[in-house]
Amino acid sequence: MTFTISQANWALDSDGPALSLSLLNHMGLVSVTGEQGASFIHGQVTADISSLKPGDICWGAHCDPKGRMLATFRALKKDDALLLLLPRSALEVSLPQLKKYAVFSKAELTDVSADYCLLGVAGKDAHTFVSGYFGEINAAVSYTDKGIVIRDGERYILLLDRTQANAVIAASDQPLFGADVWQAEEIRAGYPNIAGSHASEYIPQMCNLQAVGGISFTKGCYMGQETVARTKYRGGNKRALYILQGESKTPVRLESTLEIAVEGGYRKAGNIIEVVSRGGKVLMSAVLANDTAADAVLRLADDHEASFRLLPLPYSLED
Repeated sequence: MTFTISQANWALDSDGPALSLSLLNHMGLVSVTGEQGASFIHGQVTADISSLKPGDICWGAHCDPKGRMLATFRALKKDDALLLLLPRSALEVSLPQLKKYAVFSKAELTDVSADYCLLGVAGKDAHTFVSGYFGEINAAVSYTDKGIVIRDGERYILLLDRTQANAVIAASDQPLFGADVWQAEEIRAGYPNIAGSHASEYIPQMCNLQAVGGISFTKGCYMGQETVARTKYRGGNKRALYILQGESKTPVRLESTLEIAVEGGYRKAGNIIEVVSRGGKVLMSAVLANDTAADAVLRLADDHEASFRLLPLPYSLED
C-alpha cells in the first residue's frame, strides 16, 4: 500500500502534535487459525492465550528453546482467528519457527500484513477524533464496521483496509507521519518492540516483558518456559530495558553500541532496542545492567560527543 508521508517537522523533545496519524508500515500481522490454532500458540509463547477473549489484548513473547526471545508481540482475537501484531523484521524470524512446529497441530499461520493498513493515532486530541469517527471506544479492542480499533491508554492502533485508511486520513485533516512519531510514543511507554536483528539475544525479563503483563507464570509449559521461570524464582537476571534521551550528531542505529561513564573513563553498557532521531535529538530504549544509576551518563562507542541520560520508566520492575 502506498501512502504519502508528510515531511512536516515535529519536535522529539516536546509533547508532539495534538493529533498525529502515523503509518505503521514497520509492523506486521500474523493470523493464526484452525481448530487448534489458539491452543498451539498458547503452548509456544509466554502469554496466557487461552484466557484471551474478544475485546482483550495482551503482550507476549515467542522464545527459542533456551528462553531467548525471537519476537515480542501483541495478541488479540478477530472472529475465529488470533492475530499477532509485531515488528515485521521479527515476524520474518518468528513465523518460520512457529510454522515448523505447527505441522503437528491443526493450526495455520499466515502473514496477513498486506491485508491491512496499520495506523497509529496519538496526541491529546486522539480520543476525540477516534471516538468521533468510530464511535465511543472503551474496550482494549473494539470491532467496528470500519475496522479494528486497539486502545492503549490515550493512543490507538487502527487495523483497516485501504479504503478506510484513506477515509480516516482524510477525516483527520492532518498530515500522515511515518512510523517514527508512533515509535517515540512506544519508547516512552517502555514497550519491548524487539527487532529481528536482536532475535535470540534476551530473555523476556531483560526487556521488562513481565512489567507489561507479557509473561504468565501459572499457564504451564511453553517454549523456553524453564529459563523464564528460573529467572523469576531463582533470580540471576542482571539486565532491564531503559528509556534514554539525549543528543547525537551522528546517526544512531540499533547496531550502535552504548558506553556508560565510570570512574576513569567509559565501558560498554548495552544495546539499543528501538530508536528515533530528530534534528539531533535522540530517544531510545536500550537493554542495560538493571542496577544502572538514574543519573548515569551514556554515549556512543563511535561518537564520544553524544550524550544520553535515563528517563523514568512508566512502570515498576518489581515482580
